Amino acid sequence: MGQMNRRTVRDLRRGNRSTLLRQLYFRGPVSRQELGTLTGLSSGSVSNVVGELLADELVEEAGSVESDGGRPRTLLRVTPGGGHLIGVDVGETHVRVELFDLALTELARWEHPLTPGGLERDPEPVVGHILTGLNAVVDKSGASPEAVIGVGVGVPGVVEQGDEILVHGPTAGRDAVPLERLLRTGTELPLFIDNGATAQGQAEMWFGAGRGADNAVIALIGSGVGAAIVTAGVPYRGATSSAGEWGHTVVQVGGRACRCGAVGCLEAYVGAQAVLDRYGRGARGAGVGGADGAVGAGEGGEGGADGAGEDQQAAFAAIVGAAGSEARAREVLEETAAYLGAGIADLINLFNPERIILGGWAGLLLGGRVLPRIRAATASYALRRPYAQTEIGLAELGPDAVALGAATLPLAHFLATGGAR
Repeated sequence: MGQMNRRTVRDLRRGNRSTLLRQLYFRGPVSRQELGTLTGLSSGSVSNVVGELLADELVEEAGSVESDGGRPRTLLRVTPGGGHLIGVDVGETHVRVELFDLALTELARWEHPLTPGGLERDPEPVVGHILTGLNAVVDKSGASPEAVIGVGVGVPGVVEQGDEILVHGPTAGRDAVPLERLLRTGTELPLFIDNGATAQGQAEMWFGAGRGADNAVIALIGSGVGAAIVTAGVPYRGATSSAGEWGHTVVQVGGRACRCGAVGCLEAYVGAQAVLDRYGRGARGAGVGGADGAVGAGEGGEGGADGAGEDQQAAFAAIVGAAGSEARAREVLEETAAYLGAGIADLINLFNPERIILGGWAGLLLGGRVLPRIRAATASYALRRPYAQTEIGLAELGPDAVALGAATLPLAHFLATGGAR
């Protein structure tokens, strides 16, 4: 019985630390008195836990404010230098590694290009790039490895959480990549691996366009198409963590072939390469803007499945930029907006979110040009009442926020455990 009581007291103490640390992180700087109001903890509990966090150098004083008739109240915040977080974006065309302080200020960055689908086809070189990037950002920042709270890794595809973390690719490559086990051969840092869209969606909910919402969908469009679904403030993962593969919902029976092996997927109509392909067929492979255009977007040209990356992004941006003066570009974007509206309507009808947040590098380019058309198309396909209750807007953290989102994976664990290492 005594052992059970000791375990209960320890759990209660850790829970109090977590509660206060979360409030200080998301609401700080705040005073001890405000912490009591925000958490419902007694002044004694607040004082004891704050004392521990100060002693652990996880919290620091951040000035003071005048109080009503008494002494000034000291403000507290999470110490930015109290630890470091690393976020890894394993994209389809690159590995990007970024090191942050606890305030998520970027302190160092490393990047390496990839052949699309590299993680599925040949994971060992990708793992080598990640490990090289981890060492590079630690060395560049001057951070101590012991100060790194954890490494978050965002990857494309389905991430199966269990006794062993397995990554199942979205295309017909190697399946069940044991990414954590492979990384363990070169690092002892704590690892947190998840789908890149889910990680980026968490960051958008915490710091971007999702703030204040409990139910939202962060829809991300780039070379691939995915979504992070948040219900009651928690990411919805499904039975085996494969929820959110929005790009592989069907919008056209018997439609265009998708790289996943199915036909008619949303990604085959609104993904970056799908847009380039449709433009290229209509323009007979001509460059955007005609014969003198700077970017070719014909099928099989630059920006194709094996040439994605900067060329693909430049070609896509050129089509968006030409839509104001070039009929074919305008037609393709209008058609893309219609398909995207149908896909967003499915999200609204299925999940009844407060907000749909459109992000990803291609999603932000599209949204910046045709967001009113996307909203109008969504309204024509969605149920009226749920649509009227849903805001559709753009992501705020930029087109390359997967590494930032990945860094929130160890941050979430850090806050949930009350700052435990």
